Amino acid sequence: MAKTLRAQGARTLGRKVDVADRAAVDEALQDVRSELGPIAIMVTSAGIDAFESFTDISADAWNRMLAVNLTGTFNCLQAAVPDMLAAAWGRIVTISSSSAQSGAARMAHYVASKGGVVGLTKALAIELAPHGITVNSIPPGFIDTPMARRAEAAGDIPKLDAITARTPVRRAGTPDDIAAACAFLCSDEAGYITGQLIGVNGGWYL
Repeated sequence: MAKTLRAQGARTLGRKVDVADRAAVDEALQDVRSELGPIAIMVTSAGIDAFESFTDISADAWNRMLAVNLTGTFNCLQAAVPDMLAAAWGRIVTISSSSAQSGAARMAHYVASKGGVVGLTKALAIELAPHGITVNSIPPGFIDTPMARRAEAAGDIPKLDAITARTPVRRAGTPDDIAAACAFLCSDEAGYITGQLIGVNGGWYL
């Protein structure tokens, strides 16, 4: 992605980081500050999923899911917010999941982690609003990504065509659909929107 943006003339910096590792997150954001300046916008989209019956979820699997999806979100936000407070302006968008609204079988740990992201988003929206910082969450529906394709191939979710046929807009979502919603929420025009779940789900969850 960084290479694509550079080809379009943007200044970029790409880093591969385990968001569950706070020291690694802090180091990466310090690199960003050194190369590009203070952090004004943070979109937390790193995440993992898994499909297991509740009684088969091990403590390690539970802890890793929350470490990446929930604690990873916390790590990124807590590391970035001081810059926004200093500037009295900031935009935060967390990527949660529509499963946190509807539930999902064989994904208790995933749903719990994403539900935590929703709660964290709402708490920060209230706390940071007086400082010119908005905090919203996008809970995507079915998005055609490599993660979704792996789940389809493993038989953990229905075939893409079957999901598309049941989607009100009759197509799968794309990463560009999520990016477009993020771009709006990170703009000046979205300054009166905070603490909200902006569903990008093709009509699956109303």
